[in-house]
Amino acid sequence: MTISPWPGVRIQNWRAVLGTGVLFAPKLANVGRMSQRTRTRPPPTFREGPSSPLGDVGLGLLPLLAVSFATCWILALPTSLVLLAVAPYPALGALLLAKLPSSHPGPGLGTGNRLTLARATLVLSFAAPALWPGVLTGEGYWWIVGLSTIALVLDGLDGPLARRTGTASAFGARFDMELDALLLMALSALLWRSGKTGSWVLLVGAVRYLFLLGGLLWPRLRGELPPSRRGKVICAVQGIVLVICLAPVTGPAPATTLAASALLLLVYSFVADTWWLARSAGSGS
Repeated sequence: MTISPWPGVRIQNWRAVLGTGVLFAPKLANVGRMSQRTRTRPPPTFREGPSSPLGDVGLGLLPLLAVSFATCWILALPTSLVLLAVAPYPALGALLLAKLPSSHPGPGLGTGNRLTLARATLVLSFAAPALWPGVLTGEGYWWIVGLSTIALVLDGLDGPLARRTGTASAFGARFDMELDALLLMALSALLWRSGKTGSWVLLVGAVRYLFLLGGLLWPRLRGELPPSRRGKVICAVQGIVLVICLAPVTGPAPATTLAASALLLLVYSFVADTWWLARSAGSGS
């Protein structure tokens, strides 16, 4: 009697199939766990590249030189004007590095402060012509209007960028505020040099520095002011109005009216701040 081989073959085939399943089962389980970990992986967060405060200040010199040379070429001014624009930059950089807190969120100056520093290079480049003798042409004033418009736009971006990247700080807010004061001083000097208004327009840029001088004489003015939307809006209005007045299409009469209205708003803002500081110091004592 012969025994058929087929039943044994079937048993062996089933054993092979079952063995393959046992071998691949752990791998399939690992693949499932890996896919689950992939699905639950948190989204990537924003990280800044390595840098240093000194490196950021050094890089800021490049756009300052580029814009200053372009200003000399467009306004047909001597290249010695570049030295006048660059001269304050080392002092600005040294002041930033000296006042930068050790606990400042970086690396470097921080994303928002880098943008503010880039804005400073624009302000210094068109502040220099305000100190140069002679009257600018219409083409030159359009160039100043273009640079100052870019500076005003960047002024509205550095704060949100600093908050978005987690680099916002009191140091950055003070840097931004003092640069705003320098911007208004440069624009008001250029407007006075244009002959459209009287020398009183210099008060638009000088009010901030008169306030600081008053703090030396009256300590109550050195107090810290709370964040104020009113102050930010009025400061922005000053810059916009001065740029409009500098445009060659704006005549002396509307320029005088607009600049005088802006100055009244600015004086009101500083009077309100002075009143608040006086009252808070009185109640605290």
